[in-house]
Amino acid sequence: MALVSTSYSLRKRLLLWLLLPLLIIGLLALVDSYRSARQTADEISDRVLAGSALAIAERVFVNDNGSLEVDIPYVALEMLTSSEEDRVFYRIEGPDAQFITGYRQLAVPAEFARRERDMGFVNAQFRGDIIRVAVFSGAAASDTVSLAYRVAVAETTNARNKMARDILLRSALRQGLLIATAALVVWIAVTRALRPLYRLEEAVGRRSAEELRPIEHRVPSEVSGLVATINDLMNRFGASISALRNFTSNASHQLRTPLTVMRTQLEIANRATTAADRTKALAETDEAIGDAERVLSQLLVLARIDSTAQKDLLDQDCDMALICRQVCEDLIAADLPADIDLGYEGPDSILMRGDPVLLREMLRNLVENAMRHGGRPIDITVRAQSQATNVTLDIEDNGRGIAPDQQNVVMERFFRGKQAQSDGSGLGLAIARDIAHLFGGTFALKKPPTGKGLVVAMEFPKDK
Repeated sequence: MALVSTSYSLRKRLLLWLLLPLLIIGLLALVDSYRSARQTADEISDRVLAGSALAIAERVFVNDNGSLEVDIPYVALEMLTSSEEDRVFYRIEGPDAQFITGYRQLAVPAEFARRERDMGFVNAQFRGDIIRVAVFSGAAASDTVSLAYRVAVAETTNARNKMARDILLRSALRQGLLIATAALVVWIAVTRALRPLYRLEEAVGRRSAEELRPIEHRVPSEVSGLVATINDLMNRFGASISALRNFTSNASHQLRTPLTVMRTQLEIANRATTAADRTKALAETDEAIGDAERVLSQLLVLARIDSTAQKDLLDQDCDMALICRQVCEDLIAADLPADIDLGYEGPDSILMRGDPVLLREMLRNLVENAMRHGGRPIDITVRAQSQATNVTLDIEDNGRGIAPDQQNVVMERFFRGKQAQSDGSGLGLAIARDIAHLFGGTFALKKPPTGKGLVVAMEFPKDK
């Protein structure tokens, strides 16, 4: 079953995270604007309401009978009229809340405007409508008496509500225009910011399956890490594909000969008339099978070298001394001919960074290469030493050696020197050199101090 990945729009996410906070801030600003609009409308209306109450209070006086009397000026109530048809109510009362004139049912809260020349405001309800009441306390005096009074003027809140709504609407329109403009600007900015990604997508989409070169397009720094990771992945793919191609090409070339020999010897064995001829053909077939196994093993090592990254291999630890002893012991245990003397010189343990499997294969190839091409009799010494920061590894023999003019070319893959007197694939030195370089080491062919034979000298760093 194919895995289905859920994709999402980066543009939509950016717009959401950019505009959602702006929208929330806009809503909070609208709430604050409404409160401010309401406060502004109340302040303006309260001033008019207070002016009306003061105008009436100025017309309160003590008559000849010693009682309070008021002459309601028309202008005092006229100033409260509005296009919203607000209704106006008033009440004037004397000492001890004695009703003088106005609307008797209009209740004046006792706690408001108790002190002389004091003005207070309160919200109340009268005849089913919400009203705003201004209460003014004062005193009227004659030559003989001074009487306290209170003037209450109230109006319905239609005008002030409309004023608050108008202020809120204008504020909402401005903020809506601001949010819409911000959304447009953000949309354009996000679209322009994502253009490099679209160009990158188009460039990658135009590539063929064979094109694995690194992506070199200019991209934002936020995705440069992603591009670097993709380039690294493409390099790995390229190395793996190249290793596979090399393996198939080398395998088809190198295995053709032993397979042909096997087929030929099997036909000879089938046609043999004597047991000796059949046995000889089968023995040569078995030898060809061994050659094919050895070549195939070397080709697999080459494929692993070609497809493996150095940084992955350097994350492992190994014991070079243990590897040297194991290789020597394995070869000696495998019925080593009497005319081959193989030994190891070095400490019991040398720790370093490296892949033990590849290092073991490298050392085995070098020793087998000396055994196969060095002639007989031959002494082979594997020598390892640990330095402060490096590990040295030498494979020395006293065989026929390699001519100085061939020491460079003999390390190429599938090349066999002119002095080689045995069959081989020409991969032993090439594999050893590639593995040494894979671990950051050096690889060189030298003459031993005695002047006879060959020394394969390598040096590896201990740490990364």
